[in-house]
Amino acid sequence: MDIKNNILETIGNTPLIKLNKITKDFPCQVLAKVDYFNPGNSIKDRMALKMVEVAEQEGKLKPGGTIIECTSGNTGMGLALAACVKGYKCIFVTTDKQSKEKADILKAVGAEVIVCPTNVLPEDPQSYYSVAKRLATEIPNSYHFNQYDNLANRLAHYESTGPEIWKQTDGKITHLVCTAGTGGTVTGTAMYLKEQNPNIQIWAIDVYGSLLTKYFRTGETDMNEVHPYISEGFGEDFVPQNYDMRVIDHFEQVTDKDGAVMARKLAKEEGLFCGYSAGSCLQGLMQLRSNLKENDLVVCIFHDHGSRYVAKIYNDQWMMERGFLDVKSFKDIVNGRAKTKLVTVSPTQTVAEAVELMKKYDIEHIPVFKNNLLSGSVSESGLFQKIFSNPEIKHQSVESVMEKPFPVVEYNTAVEKLGQLITKENGAVLAKDEKGDYQIVTKYDIIQSLAK
Repeated sequence: MDIKNNILETIGNTPLIKLNKITKDFPCQVLAKVDYFNPGNSIKDRMALKMVEVAEQEGKLKPGGTIIECTSGNTGMGLALAACVKGYKCIFVTTDKQSKEKADILKAVGAEVIVCPTNVLPEDPQSYYSVAKRLATEIPNSYHFNQYDNLANRLAHYESTGPEIWKQTDGKITHLVCTAGTGGTVTGTAMYLKEQNPNIQIWAIDVYGSLLTKYFRTGETDMNEVHPYISEGFGEDFVPQNYDMRVIDHFEQVTDKDGAVMARKLAKEEGLFCGYSAGSCLQGLMQLRSNLKENDLVVCIFHDHGSRYVAKIYNDQWMMERGFLDVKSFKDIVNGRAKTKLVTVSPTQTVAEAVELMKKYDIEHIPVFKNNLLSGSVSESGLFQKIFSNPEIKHQSVESVMEKPFPVVEYNTAVEKLGQLITKENGAVLAKDEKGDYQIVTKYDIIQSLAK
C-alpha cells in the first residue's frame, strides 16, 4: 500500500508542465515547474519544513514551542502545516498589501495573524520584520525563523527543487527563470543546477520598486530604487542573506500590470491557475525571449496557486481600478465598479422624490419605468432648470417633466459607440446584463474609465 504518514510527506515532486499557447512563438520549449501542487499550494512548503527540521536539530525549536515568522502568506502556510503535524503554535506577521485570502487561510489552519503597514522602512518598529523580532523576545519558548536570512531556506531548494528539475529534464535544462524575493528558491535551485552544469543560465525576475536588480548590477543597496509596488511574493527593499549573486546571471524587472495580466493569461490559455509571481516570471521571460535559441530548454518556476489572489488579480474590478485591464465595452465599465441595483422612479412619483433619490445615491441620471417598461428619464441638470424656473414643480409628477428615455444598447457595446450616444441632451445609456437586469453607464463613468 502507498500511504503517507502525514501531510508533510506529500511535499515536493511537483510536475513539470509544457507551455503550449503563450510561448508558441518561442524558438524553444518552455516548461513550468508548477509548485502549487504542494499541499500548502506553494513552493514555500519545501523551505518551511526544512527550516523547522533544522531548527529542531539545532535545539532552537523545542516541543510545545511557538513559531514566529514574517510572511506574505505562503511561508506561513508551510510552517502552519508543519506545526499542525509536529504540535507547535504559530504567530505570523504580514503586511496590509497581501491578499485577504492569505490571512484567512493561515487562520484556518490555526495560526494567529498580525497585519502591519507596508510602506515603512524595514527597521521601523511597525514593520513586519521588526514586529516579528520583538515578539520572539517577548514570548517564552518561541523562535523567529527569519526566512530572509535563514540559510535553511536555500538549502531546501538545493536539496529538492534543483535535483527534481535536473532529473525531470534529464539534465537538458539550459535556462532557469524564477522570481526573486527572499532569495531562497532562485539561489538554492541555481546552486544545485550550476554544480551539474555551470553553463545553465539563471534569470531572476524582479519588480519595479525593488532594489534587488540595482544591487545585482552595482553591488549597491540604493534606497532611491525603492517605492511601493502591488506585486506580491517577490521583490525586496533590502538584500536577504540567502542570496549568492554569483550563481545568478541576469536580473529582469517587470511591472505590476504586466505580471497581473500574464497571470490571468496563464489561467485562460494554459489552464494554470497560478499566483502573481508566476505571471511575473513568465512576463520576465517574454521580455528576454530574443536571447533564446532553438535547442534551449527553459524552466519557469510557478510558485503558488491563484486561489490566493481571487479578490485581486482575478477580480475585474480590482484590475480596472488600477488600470491593469483595458476598458473596451459597456460590460467592462460595469465590471470595473461596484455593482449596485439600478435606481429608478415611476411616472407617478413626485419630482421631489426623484431629487431625493439623486441626493441619497449621489447620482445625476435616473431612468423612468412604467409597468417594468422604460418610458422616460430625469436628470439633475434638467430638473434644476425646471425647478429654478418654477419651484412648485417639485410637487408635480415625474411624468410631467421627464425627458426622453435613455438609449438601450447591447451589454458588449464598445466604449467608442457609447461616447457617440452620450450627448449634452442625453447623459446616460442603459443595457441589460447577463441576468437580464438593467445597468446604467453615464458620461462620468466613461470619462473615468478612459482616464485610467
